[in-house]
Amino acid sequence: MNIAIIGCGVTGSYLAWKLALSGHRVTIFEKKQTIGKQVCSGLVSERLWNFIPEDESLIENSIDFAKIYFPGKTATVNFKQKILVLNHAKLDRYIAHLAEKAGAKIVRREIKTLPEGFDRVIGADGALSTTRKLLNLEDPKFKQGLQFFVKGKNSENFVETWPVESGFIWKIPRGNEVEYGVMSDMKTARKKLDDFCRKNSLKIDGLQAALIPFGLIVPDNEAITLCGDAAGLAKPWSGGGVIWSLTAADILLENFPDFRKYKRKLKMKFGFKIWQTSLITAVGYFLGKNIPWLLPKQREIDSDWLT
Repeated sequence: MNIAIIGCGVTGSYLAWKLALSGHRVTIFEKKQTIGKQVCSGLVSERLWNFIPEDESLIENSIDFAKIYFPGKTATVNFKQKILVLNHAKLDRYIAHLAEKAGAKIVRREIKTLPEGFDRVIGADGALSTTRKLLNLEDPKFKQGLQFFVKGKNSENFVETWPVESGFIWKIPRGNEVEYGVMSDMKTARKKLDDFCRKNSLKIDGLQAALIPFGLIVPDNEAITLCGDAAGLAKPWSGGGVIWSLTAADILLENFPDFRKYKRKLKMKFGFKIWQTSLITAVGYFLGKNIPWLLPKQREIDSDWLT
């Protein structure tokens, strides 16, 4: 088949790589001249290597646990799988290279209308997906993500988080620098980060911003579909989306070229999980803020599926 993929991030490149290996003619349309997502913490479980060949050069640090500072109590969350601190832009370019080696063609062009002359079109063009808009689909819910970096070597094996209304503030050791950021509602995220930095004598320099999509938006269309951030696939508790997006991509590949079957299978996999983990997150935040003694001091979780 002749396939168009819109967006050359992790999801689009991964799909292009696998589809090209299967013998399809694949064209990726990428609006930016330089491939690579710039605004992203790049925390991904080592489950990543189940999808792509392992490349240690992408890793800046590794994380074993998180400290969550609730009012009146600090909880420690141990991760069943090691968490890799990656350079997300390098990860994007690495998978794009795999796609090109398999025969996919990358075209630097912004898509303003749905491309014609293709048997299938896959929108993997991020939170503000043009494909989704051209299909007249509703947007997912959004939260604001903000991040900045402080120079200084730090290779600690844990991240620190401070819950705030509708989200959390984070500190991530990245080896040669430390990342701070916030995920919260769009109206107050900057104020929450400013207040935190004032209390902790941190100077914000080079602040970057991105929208984080939450929901599950997939068209009922036999020839055009969405995957990854374009479909709103971000984890409700952390905003991360790489493993969820790659899992969704595998569901698409398993059911290709039947996009309606892909939609059904995707809803079976993620529909209840999104509701369940949203509820667990809300209850955890409520207990941490109001009844902290009910929360266990330590807990082990699967960071991808919250089990």
